[in-house]
Amino acid sequence: MIKKISQLLILSIGFAFMTSCSGYQKVLKSTDYNFKYEKAVEYYEKGDFYRAQSIFEELVNILKGSTRGEDVLYYYADCHYQQEDYILGAYYFENFANSFPYSDRTPEATYIAANCYYLNSPKPSLDQADTKKAIDAMQLFINKYSDDERVTEANDIIEKLQLKLEEKAYENAKLYYKLSHYHAANITLKNSIKDYPDTKYREEILYLIVKSNYLLAENSILAKQGERYQSTISEYYVFIDEYPESKHVKEIEEMYEKSVNQIKNL
Repeated sequence: MIKKISQLLILSIGFAFMTSCSGYQKVLKSTDYNFKYEKAVEYYEKGDFYRAQSIFEELVNILKGSTRGEDVLYYYADCHYQQEDYILGAYYFENFANSFPYSDRTPEATYIAANCYYLNSPKPSLDQADTKKAIDAMQLFINKYSDDERVTEANDIIEKLQLKLEEKAYENAKLYYKLSHYHAANITLKNSIKDYPDTKYREEILYLIVKSNYLLAENSILAKQGERYQSTISEYYVFIDEYPESKHVKEIEEMYEKSVNQIKNL
Protein backbone atom coordinates (compact mmCIF):
# COMPACT_ATOMS: atom_id res chain seq x y z
CA MET A 1 0.00 0.00 0.00
CA ILE A 2 2.79 2.43 1.00
CA LYS A 3 4.71 1.49 -2.14
CA LYS A 4 1.63 2.22 -4.29
CA ILE A 5 1.17 5.68 -2.64
CA SER A 6 4.85 6.52 -3.25
CA GLN A 7 4.52 5.57 -6.90
CA LEU A 8 1.42 7.73 -7.27
CA LEU A 9 3.22 10.65 -5.60
CA ILE A 10 6.19 10.33 -7.97
CA LEU A 11 3.85 10.14 -10.97
CA SER A 12 1.95 13.22 -9.75
CA ILE A 13 5.15 15.22 -9.32
CA GLY A 14 6.40 14.07 -12.71
CA PHE A 15 3.12 14.99 -14.35
CA ALA A 16 3.11 18.42 -12.72
CA PHE A 17 6.70 19.02 -13.85
CA MET A 18 5.91 17.96 -17.43
CA THR A 19 2.81 20.13 -17.47
CA SER A 20 4.80 23.06 -16.15
CA CYS A 21 7.52 22.60 -18.78
CA SER A 22 4.89 22.18 -21.48
CA GLY A 23 3.20 25.42 -20.41
CA TYR A 24 6.51 27.28 -20.39
CA GLN A 25 7.41 25.99 -23.86
CA LYS A 26 4.00 27.12 -25.08
CA VAL A 27 4.76 30.63 -23.80
CA LEU A 28 8.17 30.67 -25.49
CA LYS A 29 6.73 29.59 -28.84
CA SER A 30 3.80 32.00 -28.73
CA THR A 31 3.75 35.01 -31.06
CA ASP A 32 1.19 36.78 -28.87
CA TYR A 33 3.39 39.31 -27.11
CA ASN A 34 0.67 40.47 -24.74
CA PHE A 35 0.22 36.85 -23.62
CA LYS A 36 3.99 36.48 -23.24
CA TYR A 37 4.18 39.64 -21.16
CA GLU A 38 1.39 38.50 -18.83
CA LYS A 39 3.00 35.09 -18.35
CA ALA A 40 6.43 36.65 -17.74
CA VAL A 41 4.94 38.88 -15.03
CA GLU A 42 3.20 35.83 -13.58
CA TYR A 43 6.50 33.91 -13.40
CA TYR A 44 8.21 36.98 -11.92
CA GLU A 45 5.60 37.40 -9.18
CA LYS A 46 5.93 33.70 -8.28
CA GLY A 47 9.69 34.16 -7.89
CA ASP A 48 10.51 32.08 -10.98
CA PHE A 49 13.03 34.66 -12.18
CA TYR A 50 14.83 32.31 -14.56
CA ARG A 51 11.75 31.72 -16.73
CA ALA A 52 10.60 35.31 -16.39
CA GLN A 53 14.00 36.56 -17.53
CA SER A 54 14.01 34.35 -20.63
CA ILE A 55 10.67 35.80 -21.76
CA PHE A 56 11.49 39.40 -20.84
CA GLU A 57 14.75 39.07 -22.76
CA GLU A 58 12.75 38.62 -25.97
CA LEU A 59 10.26 41.35 -25.09
CA VAL A 60 12.84 44.05 -24.23
CA ASN A 61 13.48 44.95 -27.87
CA ILE A 62 10.04 44.02 -29.20
CA LEU A 63 8.11 46.21 -26.74
CA LYS A 64 10.70 48.99 -26.64
CA GLY A 65 8.90 52.29 -27.21
CA SER A 66 5.50 50.80 -26.31
CA THR A 67 3.52 51.53 -23.16
CA ARG A 68 4.96 48.37 -21.64
CA GLY A 69 8.58 49.09 -22.59
CA GLU A 70 9.37 50.64 -19.21
CA ASP A 71 7.88 47.73 -17.24
CA VAL A 72 9.65 45.10 -19.35
CA LEU A 73 13.10 46.67 -18.95
CA TYR A 74 12.62 47.11 -15.20
CA TYR A 75 11.46 43.51 -14.71
CA TYR A 76 14.30 42.23 -16.90
CA ALA A 77 16.90 44.14 -14.88
CA ASP A 78 15.42 42.92 -11.61
CA CYS A 79 15.43 39.28 -12.78
CA HIS A 80 19.23 39.52 -13.10
CA TYR A 81 19.47 41.18 -9.69
CA GLN A 82 17.23 38.61 -7.97
CA GLN A 83 19.39 35.81 -9.40
CA GLU A 84 22.53 37.53 -8.03
CA ASP A 85 23.90 38.29 -11.49
CA TYR A 86 25.14 41.65 -10.26
CA ILE A 87 27.20 42.59 -13.33
CA LEU A 88 24.22 42.40 -15.68
CA GLY A 89 21.91 43.69 -12.95
CA ALA A 90 23.97 46.88 -12.70
CA TYR A 91 24.13 47.19 -16.48
CA TYR A 92 20.38 46.90 -17.06
CA PHE A 93 19.35 49.06 -14.10
CA GLU A 94 21.70 51.78 -15.36
CA ASN A 95 20.19 51.27 -18.80
CA PHE A 96 16.75 51.72 -17.28
CA ALA A 97 17.74 54.93 -15.46
CA ASN A 98 19.20 56.37 -18.67
CA SER A 99 16.22 55.29 -20.80
CA PHE A 100 13.55 56.53 -18.38
CA PRO A 101 15.10 59.45 -16.44
CA TYR A 102 11.71 60.79 -15.33
CA SER A 103 10.17 57.50 -14.22
CA ASP A 104 9.10 57.07 -10.60
CA ARG A 105 11.25 53.93 -10.58
CA THR A 106 14.45 55.68 -11.66
CA PRO A 107 15.71 56.57 -8.14
CA GLU A 108 15.27 52.93 -7.12
CA ALA A 109 16.93 51.70 -10.32
CA THR A 110 19.88 54.03 -9.75
CA TYR A 111 20.26 52.79 -6.18
CA ILE A 112 20.00 49.10 -7.13
CA ALA A 113 22.61 49.54 -9.87
CA ALA A 114 24.99 51.00 -7.27
CA ASN A 115 24.08 48.21 -4.86
CA CYS A 116 24.96 45.63 -7.54
CA TYR A 117 28.49 47.03 -7.70
CA TYR A 118 28.62 46.97 -3.89
CA LEU A 119 27.49 43.34 -3.72
CA ASN A 120 30.05 42.44 -6.41
CA SER A 121 32.88 44.16 -4.55
CA PRO A 122 35.51 41.53 -3.66
CA LYS A 123 37.64 41.09 -0.53
CA PRO A 124 40.45 43.68 -0.07
CA SER A 125 43.22 41.41 -1.38
CA LEU A 126 41.64 41.35 -4.86
CA ASP A 127 41.25 44.01 -7.55
CA GLN A 128 38.99 46.82 -6.30
CA ALA A 129 37.60 48.10 -9.62
CA ASP A 130 34.01 47.24 -8.62
CA THR A 131 34.54 48.80 -5.20
CA LYS A 132 35.46 52.10 -6.86
CA LYS A 133 32.50 51.78 -9.26
CA ALA A 134 30.21 51.19 -6.28
CA ILE A 135 31.47 54.32 -4.49
CA ASP A 136 31.02 56.44 -7.63
CA ALA A 137 27.55 54.99 -8.29
CA MET A 138 26.40 55.47 -4.69
CA GLN A 139 27.71 59.04 -4.70
CA LEU A 140 25.85 59.71 -7.96
CA PHE A 141 22.66 58.41 -6.33
CA ILE A 142 23.18 60.67 -3.29
CA ASN A 143 23.87 63.71 -5.48
CA LYS A 144 20.82 63.14 -7.69
CA TYR A 145 18.33 62.06 -5.01
CA SER A 146 19.47 63.78 -1.83
CA ASP A 147 15.97 63.58 -0.29
CA ASP A 148 15.58 59.85 -0.89
CA GLU A 149 15.12 57.66 2.20
CA ARG A 150 17.99 55.40 1.04
CA VAL A 151 20.63 58.16 1.23
CA THR A 152 21.64 57.23 4.80
CA GLU A 153 22.11 53.62 3.75
CA ALA A 154 24.08 54.75 0.67
CA ASN A 155 26.43 56.80 2.86
CA ASP A 156 26.96 53.82 5.17
CA ILE A 157 27.85 51.65 2.17
CA ILE A 158 30.33 54.24 0.89
CA GLU A 159 31.99 54.27 4.31
CA LYS A 160 32.33 50.46 4.26
CA LEU A 161 33.77 50.54 0.76
CA GLN A 162 36.25 53.29 1.68
CA LEU A 163 37.49 51.13 4.56
CA LYS A 164 38.07 48.31 2.08
CA LEU A 165 40.12 50.60 -0.17
CA GLU A 166 42.10 51.80 2.85
CA GLU A 167 42.90 48.22 3.79
CA LYS A 168 43.91 47.43 0.21
CA ALA A 169 46.27 50.45 0.08
CA TYR A 170 47.75 49.55 3.47
CA GLU A 171 48.33 45.91 2.55
CA ASN A 172 49.92 46.86 -0.78
CA ALA A 173 52.32 49.26 0.91
CA LYS A 174 53.14 46.78 3.67
CA LEU A 175 53.91 44.13 1.06
CA TYR A 176 56.77 46.26 -0.32
CA TYR A 177 58.10 46.57 3.22
CA LYS A 178 57.91 42.80 3.79
CA LEU A 179 59.78 42.22 0.53
CA SER A 180 62.52 44.64 1.72
CA HIS A 181 61.76 47.11 -1.08
CA TYR A 182 62.13 50.01 1.33
CA HIS A 183 62.21 52.82 -1.21
CA ALA A 184 58.96 51.60 -2.84
CA ALA A 185 57.46 50.98 0.60
CA ASN A 186 58.23 54.54 1.65
CA ILE A 187 56.50 55.95 -1.43
CA THR A 188 53.39 53.73 -1.24
CA LEU A 189 53.00 54.23 2.51
CA LYS A 190 53.09 58.01 2.08
CA ASN A 191 50.62 57.80 -0.81
CA SER A 192 48.33 55.71 1.37
CA ILE A 193 48.37 58.41 4.08
CA LYS A 194 47.80 61.11 1.46
CA ASP A 195 44.79 59.29 -0.03
CA TYR A 196 43.31 58.24 3.33
CA PRO A 197 44.53 60.71 5.99
CA ASP A 198 42.01 59.47 8.59
CA THR A 199 42.66 55.77 8.06
CA LYS A 200 42.55 53.48 11.08
CA TYR A 201 45.99 52.25 9.99
CA ARG A 202 47.56 55.71 10.32
CA GLU A 203 49.72 54.93 13.35
CA GLU A 204 51.03 51.70 11.82
CA ILE A 205 51.72 53.40 8.48
CA LEU A 206 53.66 56.27 10.06
CA TYR A 207 55.67 53.72 12.05
CA LEU A 208 56.49 51.76 8.90
CA ILE A 209 57.52 54.97 7.14
CA VAL A 210 60.10 55.64 9.88
CA LYS A 211 61.33 52.08 9.76
CA SER A 212 61.45 51.96 5.93
CA ASN A 213 63.56 55.12 5.88
CA TYR A 214 65.90 53.76 8.51
CA LEU A 215 66.37 50.37 6.83
CA LEU A 216 66.79 52.07 3.46
CA ALA A 217 69.55 54.23 4.93
CA GLU A 218 71.23 51.22 6.52
CA ASN A 219 71.29 49.38 3.21
CA SER A 220 72.33 52.35 1.06
CA ILE A 221 75.70 53.22 -0.39
CA LEU A 222 77.76 55.62 1.72
CA ALA A 223 77.00 58.62 -0.51
CA LYS A 224 73.23 58.35 0.14
CA GLN A 225 73.24 57.38 3.80
CA GLY A 226 73.41 60.89 5.26
CA GLU A 227 70.33 62.09 3.39
CA ARG A 228 68.38 58.96 4.23
CA TYR A 229 69.25 58.99 7.92
CA GLN A 230 68.11 62.62 7.95
CA SER A 231 64.79 61.50 6.41
CA THR A 232 64.49 58.92 9.19
CA ILE A 233 64.91 61.68 11.79
CA SER A 234 62.29 63.86 10.06
CA GLU A 235 59.77 61.00 9.93
CA TYR A 236 60.54 60.17 13.56
CA TYR A 237 59.41 63.67 14.59
CA VAL A 238 56.20 63.31 12.55
CA PHE A 239 55.41 60.03 14.28
CA ILE A 240 56.32 61.07 17.83
CA ASP A 241 54.31 64.28 17.49
CA GLU A 242 51.13 62.32 16.73
CA TYR A 243 51.68 59.19 18.82
CA PRO A 244 53.89 59.98 21.83
CA GLU A 245 52.36 57.06 23.78
CA SER A 246 52.60 54.49 20.98
CA LYS A 247 53.84 50.96 21.61
CA HIS A 248 56.43 51.65 18.88
CA VAL A 249 58.05 54.63 20.65
CA LYS A 250 60.95 52.70 22.20
CA GLU A 251 61.84 51.07 18.87
CA ILE A 252 61.75 54.22 16.78
CA GLU A 253 63.68 56.18 19.42
CA GLU A 254 66.47 53.65 18.99
CA MET A 255 66.33 54.21 15.22
CA TYR A 256 66.38 57.96 15.79
CA GLU A 257 69.44 57.81 18.06
CA LYS A 258 71.30 55.51 15.66
CA SER A 259 70.45 57.84 12.77
CA VAL A 260 71.80 60.87 14.68
CA ASN A 261 75.00 59.00 15.54
CA GLN A 262 75.45 57.77 11.97
CA ILE A 263 75.11 61.33 10.63
CA LYS A 264 77.78 62.49 13.14
CA ASN A 265 80.10 59.69 12.04
CA LEU A 266 79.56 60.43 8.37
